[in-house]
Amino acid sequence: MDGSTGASRYDEVYAAWRADPDAFWRRAAERLEWATPPATVFDPGMGVYGRWFPDGRLNTCWNALDRHVGAGRGAQAALIWDSPITGRAARFTYAELLDRVARLAGALAARGVAKGDRVIVYMPMVPEAAIAMLACARLGAVHSVVFGGFAAAELAARIADAKPRAIVSASCGIEPGRVVKYKPLLDAAIALSPHRPDFCVILQRPEHPCELTPGRDVDYAAAEAEAPHQPCEIVAATDPLYILYTSGTTGAPKGIVRDNGGHAVALMNSMSMLYGLKAGDVMWTASDVGWVVGHSYIVYAPLLAGCTTVMYEGKPVGTPDAGAFWRVCAEHGVKVLFTAPTAIRAIRKEDPEAKLLAGYDLSKLEALFLAGERCDPPTAEWAHALLGKPVIDHWWQTETGWSISGNFRGLGLFPARFGSGGKPAPGYDLRVLDEGGQEVPRGQIGTLAVKLPLPPANLPTLWHADDRFRSAYLETFPGYYNTSDAGLVDEEGYVFVMSRTDDIINVAGHRLSTGAMEEVLAAHPDVAECAVVGVKDSLKGQAPIGLVVLKAGVDRAEADIAKELVALVRDRIGPVAAFKDARVVPRLPKTRSGKILRGTIRKIADGETYAVPPTIDDPVILDEISGVLKAAER
Repeated sequence: MDGSTGASRYDEVYAAWRADPDAFWRRAAERLEWATPPATVFDPGMGVYGRWFPDGRLNTCWNALDRHVGAGRGAQAALIWDSPITGRAARFTYAELLDRVARLAGALAARGVAKGDRVIVYMPMVPEAAIAMLACARLGAVHSVVFGGFAAAELAARIADAKPRAIVSASCGIEPGRVVKYKPLLDAAIALSPHRPDFCVILQRPEHPCELTPGRDVDYAAAEAEAPHQPCEIVAATDPLYILYTSGTTGAPKGIVRDNGGHAVALMNSMSMLYGLKAGDVMWTASDVGWVVGHSYIVYAPLLAGCTTVMYEGKPVGTPDAGAFWRVCAEHGVKVLFTAPTAIRAIRKEDPEAKLLAGYDLSKLEALFLAGERCDPPTAEWAHALLGKPVIDHWWQTETGWSISGNFRGLGLFPARFGSGGKPAPGYDLRVLDEGGQEVPRGQIGTLAVKLPLPPANLPTLWHADDRFRSAYLETFPGYYNTSDAGLVDEEGYVFVMSRTDDIINVAGHRLSTGAMEEVLAAHPDVAECAVVGVKDSLKGQAPIGLVVLKAGVDRAEADIAKELVALVRDRIGPVAAFKDARVVPRLPKTRSGKILRGTIRKIADGETYAVPPTIDDPVILDEISGVLKAAER
């Protein structure tokens, strides 16, 4: 279970960071090539809470591509595109990827895109999405990737806020059994937005080419082919590299800003310290470039480290089956696989005995990393028993850009505890606070908060919204960044992230973690995945309700399974949980990145009005959930 590889240097390295943060991050910065090396590591007087490497100058694209080609790695594979959904694949060496990126940068520059300009990238999982991101970085332009297929209104809101000079998009995206036409969505979004881009670059996909708008749209392939190589623009370390929008509680999207210098330093450092990877190793992050995980560990971090990165246009199951992940790992020699717990649960649900693993050689796979939501112990234990490799749950957020906590392969693994996200990463002074901002004793649940300053690569602010940044993240606990995640740190320093703070429910005065109840439900042998939410209760204030999806092949009475689940929670957590309601559903509503929409489930259960989240994978699921809840009421 521990997956340890000998004595861990974690305590030593964490203590060294605590003793001298500047020296720690200065050493990390020396692994990059700087046009002007930073003399100052951190300036607490700049920005909202301080800025990293304020007098340093560099280019992120140069560090991700040019320097590797210059060092003789031009013939090494940089990017492997694997698309079972289209039946196509491609492999790009560092030299080939540099050529493509430099030409697209030239095409953008020829049409007026310059340092500081914003470019929205609205693309499916194709190599051109990564090429567009890197081309923007090469120019010193600020890219903002919007998840491909987002509704027109959501895209319009991002266009209005970022005010891009250009948009890079595609004719379509491909999903199992359907084509998602991007061009009508793009046109509608531009029509809705008060800001209009100067031009759009459209990748024509053979599955569904589209008509270009005269005078505005240019063909991606033609523009790239005719453009000269564009040199790198040197930028300040504090200049923005990208904006990534995340949903805000007020309805307006929040533009998370990522700078160039701190981002490159922290991601480069994480590749060796956290993932244990070196130049030439193959990393596959099974996510999407539209999410922060895709930004950090499909595109930037692997290339900064000289690794080979895999970009996958497919699903964990259904393209064609639940053995898809094992095929990709075997065919491409993947050393580290990083995905969401949801993906592993989906594989386990379809193939609980892992029969589809047979025939695939996973001898090169050394570790499975999980993030995006808390991984329940049964899922981690199943994956560990199946693969015989370390299964490492690590915790981070869109705002942080890399892991707040984890288990650090590059330092020698310490014993893992399934259900825990590991220990705080060097760079994070993590505390657990009560509602008054006071630290709670070890082992008690509270709000997880990071003592300022945040480490490199964490957001310095929100796009053109310093006050909103302060109110959203810094004002609740002065001197701390509020993660809005609830959890605990045990006596040995292991971090347990149980839920978002608004998922701590109050049952008759008792503060209870829905995550702890989900852990119990997931341990039932018939349960593939589950969600627990707190719903209104006239007597207790709130009461927990559990929704479970059963594993494939389970053929038992749902009422019997529900009784067993209620008894299980009563036995393992106690009567105080007041858990009396478990219902079987065909599937759970999720975002496209695999996060369960617990807040929406709660609103349905409480009979509240709700908006269909723009990130939802399939809105029909909400009707299914509503039907199950109403049927139970009758």
